[in-house]
Amino acid sequence: MADLNNTGVQNGAKKKKKNRKKKFLWISAAALLLLIIIAVVVSGKKEKIVEVQTEKIKKQSITQIVTATGKVQSETKVNISAEVSGEILALPFKEGDDVKKGDLLVKIKPDAYFPQLKQQSAAIKVLESNIKTQEVNLKKYDLDLKRVKDLYGKGLASTSDLETAQTSYDATIAQINSIKAQINQQKASLSSVEYDLSKTTINAPMSGTVTQLNNELGEKVLGTSYNIGSQIMTISDLSKMECQVEVGETDVTYIKLGDTARIQIDAFPNRVFTGYVYEIANTAKAKGEGTQEEVVNFIVKIRIFNEQGFDLRPGMSCTVDIEVNKKDNVLAVPIQSVTTRDEDSTSFTFKDDKDKPENLTNEKESKSQKKNKPKEIVFVIENGVAKKKEVKTGISDDQYIEIIEGITENDEVVKGSFKAINKDLDNGTKVKVDNGKKKNKPDKE
Repeated sequence: MADLNNTGVQNGAKKKKKNRKKKFLWISAAALLLLIIIAVVVSGKKEKIVEVQTEKIKKQSITQIVTATGKVQSETKVNISAEVSGEILALPFKEGDDVKKGDLLVKIKPDAYFPQLKQQSAAIKVLESNIKTQEVNLKKYDLDLKRVKDLYGKGLASTSDLETAQTSYDATIAQINSIKAQINQQKASLSSVEYDLSKTTINAPMSGTVTQLNNELGEKVLGTSYNIGSQIMTISDLSKMECQVEVGETDVTYIKLGDTARIQIDAFPNRVFTGYVYEIANTAKAKGEGTQEEVVNFIVKIRIFNEQGFDLRPGMSCTVDIEVNKKDNVLAVPIQSVTTRDEDSTSFTFKDDKDKPENLTNEKESKSQKKNKPKEIVFVIENGVAKKKEVKTGISDDQYIEIIEGITENDEVVKGSFKAINKDLDNGTKVKVDNGKKKNKPDKE
């Protein structure tokens, strides 16, 4: 019995010791969790410092540019098409050759027109012979009419005889007039055949260069009676070249006649040509109509100055920067410095509650809030703190944007990083300026 009692006492002591140990572990875990929570709260209350790059605001010149791509073309070109059908007998020039006004360009086989020419000529001769016969008859009927009139006056001829003589005379005159009309008709047909025959020979309407040749000697071409006819070649005046570029509908309104343009042609990578806008299309050129990818562009033509005589050819690809606006001595900041902030949805307030109409519904408040546009702002550094300033912007180039109002010269504006400007910074945020990191483009000289 004594042994059993000792065993029970020992087991009870072990159980109490185990419970105390378990309780200690729970207290330790709770204490650790409490320390973690305190650390998180303390760290959350610690002020956030954002690293930024800045730039001093200064006055400079800004040129607003519209960029577009397109092709080089000659200002003046003529498409040579066949007006009559037939086989090409002569094609003395090849692509790239220079031609002068009046040179023979194409000779089309005229054999099909010679039979028509002979037929029309023979028909005219037959009609001319018939009219001579009728003129002889007219003289005879004229004499008969005069004789019958004399006899009728003496009472020796009847009224019927007089009428018969008059009818014969009038019928002969009508026959002569009819034959004359037929002759004129045949002459018109003959002129048409002669005109078609003359079109079998095509001469150069202008001096220039053969920039496109679509047919070879011996091929058959269709005349203009078949839609537009066969386009045999193109002659271009390469002494006056232009760029034809497509400009979007949102940018074309900025472009004016006479605007200066800087032109880069892929074939001459180390050369920048100059030119000016001399024509702006009034009608849009749409691509992908009726689809989500529909694009509306306007053709703008830029005359190229090519004083050094570079070998510009139609179809070369080009990129054009059109200078649509320029301002000198204006305040400007890097484009990335300007960001937007939406209006606070609760900012629609009244000076006094009694000023608020009783019948102002939520719908009206919603409409007024929709009219609020996002503000354009920049962050200026003052005593190590970012200050949010609302600005009004003007024109811009590829690096800088004009600031019309909101900041002053020599203010230190934040220009990077993108994340800091658009997300991290707020009014009053402490910052650390580090301009040693070249994360942005260098200042414009």
